Amino acid sequence: MNIRDLLTSKVQQAMLSAGIPFQHQPLVAASKKSGFGDYQANGAMGAAKAMGTNPRELAQKIVGQLELEGIAEKLEVAGPGFINIHLDKTWLGEQLASAQSDPRLGIAPVQQPDILVVDYSGPNLAKEMHVGHLRSTIIGDAVARLLEFQGHQVIRQNHVGDWGTQFGMLIAELEEQLGEEREAGMALQDLEVFYQQAKQHFDRDSAFADKARDYVVKLQSGDPGVLELWREFTRISLTHSTEIYQKLNVLLTEADVRGESAYNDDLAPLVAELEQQGLAVEDQGAKVVFLDELADKDGNPSPVLIQKQGGGYLYATTDLAALRYRAQQLGAQRILYFIDARQSLHMQQVFTLARKAGLVSEDVSLEHHAFGTMMGADGKPFKTRTGGTVKLAQLLDEAVDRASALVAEKNPELSEAERADIGRKVGLGAVKYADLSKTRTHDYVFNWDTMLSFEGNTAPYLQYAFTRVQSIFRKSNTDPSTLTGDILVATEQEHALALKLLQLSEVLDQVAKDAMPHLLCTYLYELASLYMRFYEACPVLRSDVRPQVRASRLRLCHLVAQTLATGLDLLGIEVMERM
Repeated sequence: MNIRDLLTSKVQQAMLSAGIPFQHQPLVAASKKSGFGDYQANGAMGAAKAMGTNPRELAQKIVGQLELEGIAEKLEVAGPGFINIHLDKTWLGEQLASAQSDPRLGIAPVQQPDILVVDYSGPNLAKEMHVGHLRSTIIGDAVARLLEFQGHQVIRQNHVGDWGTQFGMLIAELEEQLGEEREAGMALQDLEVFYQQAKQHFDRDSAFADKARDYVVKLQSGDPGVLELWREFTRISLTHSTEIYQKLNVLLTEADVRGESAYNDDLAPLVAELEQQGLAVEDQGAKVVFLDELADKDGNPSPVLIQKQGGGYLYATTDLAALRYRAQQLGAQRILYFIDARQSLHMQQVFTLARKAGLVSEDVSLEHHAFGTMMGADGKPFKTRTGGTVKLAQLLDEAVDRASALVAEKNPELSEAERADIGRKVGLGAVKYADLSKTRTHDYVFNWDTMLSFEGNTAPYLQYAFTRVQSIFRKSNTDPSTLTGDILVATEQEHALALKLLQLSEVLDQVAKDAMPHLLCTYLYELASLYMRFYEACPVLRSDVRPQVRASRLRLCHLVAQTLATGLDLLGIEVMERM
């Protein structure tokens, strides 16, 4: 049930019946202050201005035509023409009961699903994943989960860096180490160390450097022996990434990988096509497209280099080929990229050129959902104490260790197995939620104490709120799935909680539209806070509570737990029965 959509449709019909042209929108939104109804329709004022009439009188005409019998218990015109809608408490209870008995919480899948491509994570297979990959990976994964929940066909694309000149050096190094009778898996056990060894070898040994350059040519021309070494390198590197995804509870698999190498054969034809269209021109031996659409303030067009002087290709060339594949082969209607804000100009150039060259039609939505940087306490990009890059595997291990120690301190009676399981869920959930709960476009400061706190807008707080609800069912020896009877919305706290529970669909629609997971985080935090107020004011298991009220409040508690679990699952965060 999406209350806002329902009311918008009803108010739109009433506006038409009141003689208001269709282009004027109802502007229905949840009321921000109690006492002004549950929802407000604010479209009368804009319509009245355009029509040259009195806004209060027009609002009154809309109310006269508004058919909300059984849905609203009171309608009123306030101020210059706001229409306040007070929802009927019996109707609210019916919607809650329907949601509580539905695994999807009363949220129907979209009627017209789209094919959506979501591009996220994209590590470089030459190195281990580090904290710089965290935001793309978990933001992209949360949005992909949510879009899938809505019923869209989501195609995940992990555009890994598995091609280019550095791979000649790495493959040459791997071959030499295999020549020393080392297993490939052992040689690549620590990708960072292996990369450093290869780089040092390249810098100090000119013969090796020549061999590495020769291997680049062989790789790009499809030499079977070099390709076999390259496949072994990428296979083991992908295993490292897959382990991180599994640990992070991210849904990317090897089947979602389509790296730079996948487009290698398409690059030369693509450049030739851009030349035939008169878009690409030769400039100092290189091939460049000049985009007037992105000219600077002095009118100079924005240059997009698509082929280097020596014949090599660039990220822009590969990204154009990927866009064409996603639009034309996969049939995507919406393509979402989760790449950091520093790539904004690059993405603008690629999108503009792709449309100009006809690689992507105008009806395909191209979206770069940029994000800020994870910062350390010093206000600079997050690094190790020695200034090095923080490996993602190490960060996640530390999160689990810290959370496990915290859980053991708070509940020493837990078994070792329970502590390990809870510590994993709390630690990883804390890292993910600390990121997802911040506005995507902002930088944020990484702070262990804040993210692992059981108070405030954190994953541990929400996970604990879930376990508190579960404890009620354990204490009462109740199976919530067997609960029946009406859900009563009698007190102020029940009313506030009911409204919040029924607004999940509205929040999911907004997150899907804007790719802003923090909106869902804020919703879940507000829901948990309202539940705590409800629990303090409205006894559930006390002996003097009437059986009908007790059953109603237990159903309300269960719906809170279902909503928290569903919302956190969409963020890729697990819950547990006890903490």
